[in-house]
Amino acid sequence: MKRVTITDIAKLAGVSPGAVSFALNGRPGVSEQTRRRILSIAAEHQWVPSSAARALVGSRAGVIGFAVNRSASTLGTQAFFTDLIAGMQSVLAEYRIAIHVVLVSSIEEEVGTYRHWRGAHQVDGVIVIDPRDEDPRLTALREMELPAVVIGSHTSEPGQPATILLDDSQVAHTLFDYLATLGHRSIAFVAGPAEFQHTRMRMDVLAALSGQGVSGEVISTDFSPAAAASTMRRLLSRAERPTAVVFDNEMMAIAGLRAAQEMRLSVPQDLSIASFDDSVVAGLVRPSITCITRDTFGLGADAANFLREQIDAAQVLPDRIGALPQLTVRESTAGPS
Repeated sequence: MKRVTITDIAKLAGVSPGAVSFALNGRPGVSEQTRRRILSIAAEHQWVPSSAARALVGSRAGVIGFAVNRSASTLGTQAFFTDLIAGMQSVLAEYRIAIHVVLVSSIEEEVGTYRHWRGAHQVDGVIVIDPRDEDPRLTALREMELPAVVIGSHTSEPGQPATILLDDSQVAHTLFDYLATLGHRSIAFVAGPAEFQHTRMRMDVLAALSGQGVSGEVISTDFSPAAAASTMRRLLSRAERPTAVVFDNEMMAIAGLRAAQEMRLSVPQDLSIASFDDSVVAGLVRPSITCITRDTFGLGADAANFLREQIDAAQVLPDRIGALPQLTVRESTAGPS
């Protein structure tokens, strides 16, 4: 079959090739009605972009990149990433933009991935998660002039990529203050890697509760359910064990719940359990898990829309405020016995 070109689509749609290019690349310059007509014709005739032609003319790749520093086994247990990517795709699919997701094992490999994508003209921009202090990824992205949006907890430094701001300090106060109000004075936090800014903000909030007579302990892990269960067994084997344990995500919390039940402790009568992430599964186990509930699907959609705008912008756009999550109280928390 003869390959359908942008010129062919332009003739069928009764518009210029330039208008077709704008519509197919998700760029402004055509009305919404015209854009949808062009996309419909392109889909009907099974049009696909030519990567060689894109590279020659310097046009859009029609792809955004998302590099995730997680192991495949750990990533598969976290609903956060499934919902986040689904939210991105819900926006990008309308504009025939794809997502290139890769797993990396280190921050150096992540930076190398960005350099490869930029040099090969494989992506138009990237979404970055889990920012750190003095993050080398942000400096590298600025030097590469690769459009990016960060999902993070701190405002962007001048010249660095824009951020969708999530108030992790307020979120941590919401959960830890709730447990303190219930009467818990010994709280353990089973966290992810300590170098993540959002993890340290949660740690700082727990430490600040010492002024209210709360003893807080933090144990960093690799996010895996196995590490969460092992940590829970060690905590509960002590003579002086915590009365409440908070986990960084819901699958860790469920693993911790199972460990407590194995040790014949009753939740929440003997021990309260909570999580900083939520999912359908967290509400189905018994007892159901008290969680911080965020619209992760909506966050992914917002990040994708923000990145689309950033790709079209000549300058770095201002930061934006993300939606504030809410506390969902379920059966796993109560006052200490």
